[in-house]
Amino acid sequence: MYKGTSAHTEEVSSPLEKVYRFVDSHRDEFLQGLSKLLAQPSISTLGVGINETAKMLMDVMEESGLRTRKIETSGHPLIYGDAVVGPDKPTVLIYGHYDVQPVEPIDAWATPPFQPTIRDGRIYARGAGDNKGQLYAQLMGIRSLTEILGNVPANVKCIFEGEEENGSPHLEQVVMDNKSLLKADLAITADGPLHESGRPLIVFGVRGMVYVELTARGANRDLHSGNWGGPIANPVWRLVRLLNSMKDVKAGRVNVSGFYDRIKPITVEEMKALRAIPLDREGISRELGIRLSELPEGEDYYTKLMTEPTLNICGIYGGYTGAGTKTIIPSKATAKLDARLVPDQDPGEVFGRLEKHVAEHGEGIEIKKLGSMRPSRTPLDNPFSSVIADAMRSATKKEPIIYPSLGASLPDYIFTRILGIPSFITPYANHDESNHAPNENLKIENFIQGTKCCASILTHLAGDRR
Repeated sequence: MYKGTSAHTEEVSSPLEKVYRFVDSHRDEFLQGLSKLLAQPSISTLGVGINETAKMLMDVMEESGLRTRKIETSGHPLIYGDAVVGPDKPTVLIYGHYDVQPVEPIDAWATPPFQPTIRDGRIYARGAGDNKGQLYAQLMGIRSLTEILGNVPANVKCIFEGEEENGSPHLEQVVMDNKSLLKADLAITADGPLHESGRPLIVFGVRGMVYVELTARGANRDLHSGNWGGPIANPVWRLVRLLNSMKDVKAGRVNVSGFYDRIKPITVEEMKALRAIPLDREGISRELGIRLSELPEGEDYYTKLMTEPTLNICGIYGGYTGAGTKTIIPSKATAKLDARLVPDQDPGEVFGRLEKHVAEHGEGIEIKKLGSMRPSRTPLDNPFSSVIADAMRSATKKEPIIYPSLGASLPDYIFTRILGIPSFITPYANHDESNHAPNENLKIENFIQGTKCCASILTHLAGDRR
């Protein structure tokens, strides 16, 4: 971090500091632009407002100095833009997504989800944190560099998709078909929340995922539990028995044969990083309303979150769940599960393991794969990591925290496996952004800080650290 009066004076006169001041002086204008983007619905799972948002985004990118075009798919389009300054500079591929989650339950929102509202230093709207706010911060960082320096200091390529919240079903094929166009030295993604301390993060990977649906069927209709109870089997019990066979909850271990095959051991450097991450167990306990004894301590918390696979029940339903009583044997029961995966687990192989387990322990129960994503990891000692850390110190005046991985899933493997480049996630949203939930929000200071971070990262990567 910068120390001393002389170092501060030198920094104030630098081109990058001029960019920071430009961002500060244009914060109201940038917020107005973000509000306009947030007011436009873009719900990918429902196909609502996608083309309108894509057009709006292309206009913003052009105004920011990027040459822009639309890449059509059989689903929602991807938007590509670039600014190339020369072969002697590194090429940075910036990824983001302009689609958002559905807004339900609508009555839980304090203000309408597509009516951006500023209160208590935050902007509230669907997509504020995930991912329109962070995407827009990246673009305003590029625009600020262009305004002050006349161009971006490093080569920039942007690819923004409209299907991330729907599992990115077409991103892989688009990238495979456009490897030359998307050739870069590294990828940067701004998505997800900061650490609860507010310190910036540099994230080196993500867990993968397999999402499945289990369905147990009984009679061809719901039956009176008195007239039929006893001789007729209940599909809910069959489903519960199967679920119980899949995981030892007390030990926290998945009981599916072969589930832990091909897991890549974490490195010494990654373990050191896990141990260095601050953990406020009491704060998490208060925030989530759970007992402190339910939370692992120290490095074990982050080891479980970042480096171990999981099998989670997202929902289970069947029969009558309304008010009062209704004595029936349900005709059907369903459960939805996600498995979070770590390197080098393969989603297709893991699904095969789950399929085999269901066949052996849940006769007649159907399993269907609803989505998947590969895990991804960039080594902590990648040469770009120290440069990005310096850039974030410059923009935030805080020491960044190193995350070997996110617990969540992003299409990061597209960059590390298909393009073969290192990939870094630098989130700007506040820890309590409530993404995917009612009252999603982004702190305005986080938005401004994210804009500065983007400008700083591109400047530092270009070799200009003044």
